[in-house]
Amino acid sequence: MKKIMVIALMLSATIGASAQLLYKISGNGLAKPSYVVGTHHFGSITMVNNIKGVYPALTETDQVYGELILSDAAKMDSVKYLQNAMTLPDGKTLKDYLTTDEYTRLNKWLRAAMGNDLNGNTQMTQQMARMTPMALINNIQILLFATHGIGRVDPTTSLDNFFQEQGKHNNEPIGGLETVKFQADLLFKSMPLERQAKMLMCLIDNEEFNVQMLRDITNAYKAQDLDALKKAMDMKLNNSCDSTPEEEAALLDNRNADWLVKMKKIMADKATFFAVGAGHLPGEKGLLQLLRSAGYTVEAVTE
Repeated sequence: MKKIMVIALMLSATIGASAQLLYKISGNGLAKPSYVVGTHHFGSITMVNNIKGVYPALTETDQVYGELILSDAAKMDSVKYLQNAMTLPDGKTLKDYLTTDEYTRLNKWLRAAMGNDLNGNTQMTQQMARMTPMALINNIQILLFATHGIGRVDPTTSLDNFFQEQGKHNNEPIGGLETVKFQADLLFKSMPLERQAKMLMCLIDNEEFNVQMLRDITNAYKAQDLDALKKAMDMKLNNSCDSTPEEEAALLDNRNADWLVKMKKIMADKATFFAVGAGHLPGEKGLLQLLRSAGYTVEAVTE
């Protein structure tokens, strides 16, 4: 469950004096340095001024890359694909993937949290009943984040969007390391529905644990402390709710390795400002270490 929860939310606040989210990438034949900044996909643009060196880095680079080209995600064909990826096969509802007891527990939790459940006759509850378990997990994470006072979610003011809009303002190319289809397939289709159902029940049956993880991840991001962020990401229940090594690799490690290959070519062409989820930066298989192992000099920007 831990790496699945990494998809959840972190917002901005006061930053510690020695904290860093922005890193300079140089050497290994690069004509000009590139930069990588750790974001949270719902992190507020109010945090930008707390990231040391971010405006010079944006000025010194010639293009901006995110995980996705966010304007592509808003296109009609992308929205349609995402909606399909988040919907169960025709004729199926969540009831088909849960035991009677699990379905009862889920509805009890939804009634307490939302005042309604999957048996309701509203359009919303009917849509929820046809969501894949991972899609419902995503919505519940947002609900937990807001109702437990961890932060406010407003994707229209996200850091990722800010950096891409800055690139457009500077008349620079905007690129993506992945496509909407790839991320939709990864998040909502790659895991068997039966396993998704297990993860859904793990989320609601261990609410306190998952809220604490969200809170710890949030606090680590607020402090721009990547070590603490990774520690929070690695919290475990030590049972079948924990992500398998294969599930963890699919969400982080394999993507980091793929991004490294792409980043090498992208940086060789133009000095680039990369903005990716902060969870991809730390650790032995994180982007910062992968870049260093590939021969680049990677330095925290401290001023």
